Amino acid sequence: MSIKVTADAIKSLLDAHFDRPTKIENLRRLSGGASRETWAFTASTDKARHDLVLRRDHGSNPGSTDRATEYELLKVVEAGGVLVPEVKFVLPPEANLGEGFVMNMIAGETIPRKILRDDEFEDARLVLAQQCGTQAALIHQIDVTDLPALLVLGPQEQIKQHRDLIDALGEPHPAFELGLQWLENNIPEAVEPKLVHGDFRNGNLIVGPEGLRAVLDWELSHLGDPAEDLGWCCVRSWRFGVNDKPVGGFGSRKEMLDAYVDAGGEAIDEQRLFFWEVLGTLKWGVICEMQAFTHLSGRVRSVELATLGRRIAETEWDLLQTIYPEQVADTKTTTPVATDTGSIHDRPRAAELLEAVREFIERDVRSSENERLAFHARVAMNALGIVERELILGESIDSPIIARLGNLLDEKGSPSELVTQLSARIRAGDPKSTGHEGIALVCDLVRAKLEVANPRYLEGE
Repeated sequence: MSIKVTADAIKSLLDAHFDRPTKIENLRRLSGGASRETWAFTASTDKARHDLVLRRDHGSNPGSTDRATEYELLKVVEAGGVLVPEVKFVLPPEANLGEGFVMNMIAGETIPRKILRDDEFEDARLVLAQQCGTQAALIHQIDVTDLPALLVLGPQEQIKQHRDLIDALGEPHPAFELGLQWLENNIPEAVEPKLVHGDFRNGNLIVGPEGLRAVLDWELSHLGDPAEDLGWCCVRSWRFGVNDKPVGGFGSRKEMLDAYVDAGGEAIDEQRLFFWEVLGTLKWGVICEMQAFTHLSGRVRSVELATLGRRIAETEWDLLQTIYPEQVADTKTTTPVATDTGSIHDRPRAAELLEAVREFIERDVRSSENERLAFHARVAMNALGIVERELILGESIDSPIIARLGNLLDEKGSPSELVTQLSARIRAGDPKSTGHEGIALVCDLVRAKLEVANPRYLEGE
């Protein structure tokens, strides 16, 4: 197991790298990053002062490159003109710090909500979509023969990969099955594989007042269809509430695609882009499930990872809105009713205690000057809100959906058994489950989950 990141542990690495004694100052862990830890610090020698970042993994992700390969890749893309931080070295195994590397710090903002809302980035928002198109074109024009060995992941491979992951995680999702079915029926024509970043989106960009400064997080890089990066950048989750601007919440598809072609990228038609936007939406849902399982398995206990499990419903809703917009528009759910049937326990009831804890976090913790603590306080408040709504509203939302599942399937069983059965029938192509009645039920099921997980999402937030 890797050790904690400390100034002493980093000093020993930097002493060897610079071949002279170093002084480590201002070591702090940065907020965000569900799959990686990011630590910033300053390393000083008798000759220079270096602002650096150490990034290390919580654990491996299926399809991800190892850090040594990512190091080689970053050297190639930097030479190709792509905006990336200079990577200094890969963490050696003997350091016992896990998989990761040390790189130069590039000043700027990575938190999407700040990029999309702060006045400081008003000018940047006007050009970010075009800059993303330009950087994507540079990435996709890199000669693949110059690259380290990377996986080839086209549409068929990714559909299979995500289906296998869903099965391995053991939590069926009827909406995902409908999405996989749609994807299999709409695979675009094959194209020559190019370098694909694999996670090209708002949240993996360093942005300054003038615009894009660097593209981060290359661990999912592979060879495939370049339209994948552009479709992924348009997934609703990466708009962070600014849904009228599909590219990252800051621009239009046309702005990005025009800049992409102007920078040498091949023209990408709307249907191909749409396919990858759908697949990207499914992909993020599966990643949320994987991250939640990382917490549930005990490998990494984290409130951030835990709450990602309840964000699956958001991705299911986006998926259904994208491929079945008319059915989603007709969704209905029983109006949630808060009930108190009484209890032998004294007040405050469970929900009232949760409310008190949320108020404490809001008042005394979220205002912390420690950015990472404030971030996780906000996540914890969201988690408590989910628990509170489930306690108060759960049965009034669950019961009608469970009854409809039983009627559609003509089966009896627990809620999880009925959802598993519906997922299996959709995968098998059962006409009733994949027809209008089945799709309508899946839409209502997801809507009901969102009423508890994040009701504001239903309002477009």
